Amino acid sequence: AGMAARLSVLPSLRCLFDEPVQIRVAGLQPQQAVTLRASLLDESGELFQSHALYRAGSSGELDLSRSPALGGSYLGVEPMGLLWALQSKTPYKRLAKRNVLTPFCVDLEVYEGHGEDTSRLLGKCTNERWFLGEGVKRIPVREGRLRATLFLPPGPGPFPGLIDLYGSGGGLIEYRASLLASRGFVTLALAYMSFEDIPAMPKTLELSYFEEAVNFLRKQQQVKDTGIGVLGLSKGGDLALSMATFLPGIKAAVSISGSCFNSFIPLEGDGFTIPVHPYDLGRVKINDESGIVDFSDVLDDHMDPATWDCRIPVERSLAKFLFLCGLDDLNWKSDLYCQDAVQRLQQHGREVEFYSYAGAGHLLEPPYLPLCKVSIHRVLGMLVHWGGQWREHAKAQEDAWCRIQAFFWQHL
Repeated sequence: AGMAARLSVLPSLRCLFDEPVQIRVAGLQPQQAVTLRASLLDESGELFQSHALYRAGSSGELDLSRSPALGGSYLGVEPMGLLWALQSKTPYKRLAKRNVLTPFCVDLEVYEGHGEDTSRLLGKCTNERWFLGEGVKRIPVREGRLRATLFLPPGPGPFPGLIDLYGSGGGLIEYRASLLASRGFVTLALAYMSFEDIPAMPKTLELSYFEEAVNFLRKQQQVKDTGIGVLGLSKGGDLALSMATFLPGIKAAVSISGSCFNSFIPLEGDGFTIPVHPYDLGRVKINDESGIVDFSDVLDDHMDPATWDCRIPVERSLAKFLFLCGLDDLNWKSDLYCQDAVQRLQQHGREVEFYSYAGAGHLLEPPYLPLCKVSIHRVLGMLVHWGGQWREHAKAQEDAWCRIQAFFWQHL
């Protein structure tokens, strides 16, 4: 449309959300100063934006996998920087996909100049980023007590089966499960708090509910009968460990930013209950100006034997374990809690992998979802500090995503 430059996204304008793309601009003047902008409107109408300053090469071309950003939302060569640096106009919003049947559309624009005089649009295009691969089926599950969504990869399989658990914010979160199904896993996204008829803060969580989920997944025709994997973030992380410890049929468990003790809600098993690790909300620190809440000190010392009846006896499990955490997690001492679990497993000769990431925060998500440093906790209704540095967190998410998939392929 009479644009001076051609902005292209390779290999295609349509891709899965976790796929890297190559962003290029052609038809510029040699050494021309330009500003690239990315904008995304989420499903609630919230605008997320990023921008970076570049200079074209001697042939009037720009390739983000080779050219360094000279300023803006990030610096240096960052092929996917425009995505992971997206920030909401309104502070403290988290970018999360509610409806996985539609893509996030990222509008990319190239403007003339750096700084104030960037009013002339030279070229634009839209990158459609999907959470559901071609042919992946999404099936709502309301069977027995289960409140879940099943994602089936295309074809007869058999595929490895996974259960996907998010944290204490509750709800039924589907976007990680749908991406994993797009990568060849039958994945069950499972709600256990604050969803439909499940209360926001249940008095107890019953192991039998999670067992129902395992049994449901195991009887799906396309699921391999070599055992099930479970993946959990935050509160979902300790639930993943409990499932791997107490339920037969769990072969591999991944805990992201989790702990090795039972947190916040008692877990009822068959003839036993794991109590809640003691905590004191009096130790919450609230920033007077911003109202942001820091929970990192509320828990009693996990090395104090008085708390050990709250521990999950992971060393009894025959499953394989992968622990992931960010060293800049400001919500939870996840590095300490992971180390504790890893040491106990190693003392009992169990196989375990552990990766911690400098500069990464609590919310380690699939790649290219931007860092969320602070957002409202949906159950507590408070602004919570999650931590993380933009670039380091983005790199950690890419690495963790590869490791999670490799781990499940290896052990399932």
